[in-house]
Amino acid sequence: METTVTQISAAEVTKLRSLTGAGMMDCKKALTEAQGDLEKAIEFLRKKGQKVSASRAEKEAKEGAVFTGINSSGNEGFVIELNCETDFVARNVDFIGLGKNILSLLNHNHPKNTDELKSLPLNGKSVNDHLFDLMAKIGEKIEIRTYRCLHGEKVVSYTHMGSKIGVLVALKNAEGCDVSEAAKDVAMQVAAMKPVAVDKEDVRAETLQKELEIAKEQARNEGKPEAMLEKIAQGRLTKFYKEATLLNQDFVKDSSLTVRQMLEKVKKGLTVSEFVRVALGG
Repeated sequence: METTVTQISAAEVTKLRSLTGAGMMDCKKALTEAQGDLEKAIEFLRKKGQKVSASRAEKEAKEGAVFTGINSSGNEGFVIELNCETDFVARNVDFIGLGKNILSLLNHNHPKNTDELKSLPLNGKSVNDHLFDLMAKIGEKIEIRTYRCLHGEKVVSYTHMGSKIGVLVALKNAEGCDVSEAAKDVAMQVAAMKPVAVDKEDVRAETLQKELEIAKEQARNEGKPEAMLEKIAQGRLTKFYKEATLLNQDFVKDSSLTVRQMLEKVKKGLTVSEFVRVALGG
């Protein structure tokens, strides 16, 4: 039995390309496979993206970009880490556009996790389908590795090192005063100095235990008496708090002040309630 070959016009190929962003030859092949059915051709391209994802499952997607944004009320911030395999793709206009479009969804949606985020509708199809479409077009593994949101009285966002690091900071007692410059300074501090917590009492118990054990081992290696190790370790914990908790760190723009003191100078009672720091591949 003779198979009928559907003739695909240049206009049909151009239309599919405008809808999917896929290459001309890929669009022509998809339309041929689908015998001219546009919806089936789109599905064919999406399945190609799924095949790319499956075939590159073992590949490391450590490149990409971190995108941050704030809602219109200024009391909620969002950060997503969109990953790919190469820095070249990370600079691709379609890759960057997808990241920005996903971020824009978060102004009106509040997914609980990455899976919920990927199921959100975006321009007529799910975020997950957009990921597969871009994989089909580019031929690299693309994934959303991290999604975080932050609520607060006033939230600011900041991206650092060409979108390799994204920061959200929530300020408290910020009303009645322009704190935008101080907020940006704090966000830059978080990006550069990698604090583990806002203040001493916010440090996780397991982190403290780990630091105490390290301090004891260091003292032991220095030949300190065993009976003195706990006291020495507690003393060294003070240094850890100063170096690793945001409000107690030296302010990077003026080391004569701590971050806490800098904020107090801007407005009495102004402080940080929470922060989020996301580093690419971290």
